[in-house]
Amino acid sequence: MRVHVLERTQVIPRPVDQVFPFFATASNLERITPPFLRFEMLTPEPDEMRVGTRLEYLLHVHGVPIRWISRIDAWNPGHSFVDRQLRGPYALWEHTHEVEPHPHGTLSRDRVRYALPLGVLGEVANRLLVQRDLRRIFDYRREAIVRLLG
Repeated sequence: MRVHVLERTQVIPRPVDQVFPFFATASNLERITPPFLRFEMLTPEPDEMRVGTRLEYLLHVHGVPIRWISRIDAWNPGHSFVDRQLRGPYALWEHTHEVEPHPHGTLSRDRVRYALPLGVLGEVANRLLVQRDLRRIFDYRREAIVRLLG
């Protein structure tokens, strides 16, 4: 299984104590996900995020509905958290969200480690579709964050 990495950073002109709670609020995921995925949160908003919190969503990838279940595997309030796919289209999906103070607000860092199933076929799909789709999703996310947080 070949593991790929997608990394993105962004400076947000707000303090960490405003930015971290935004990312840690599950319902905000829908606000920063592109409309073409038709993302829908299926679990109610958790009372609080912590290690072990499970979230379930429905999204559509190239028109195909996919139920996705993730779990918070690391939780460091005000600094970082990691969500891992338990059920979904990837053989591995581990998304690390980090924030830290920056002279112009907050530096936000996303690091996604992912792998596809199906061996060579998965690698072909990654080259033809998945890499491009992930770039589009994270480009949209960047724009949405600018729109919502400045």
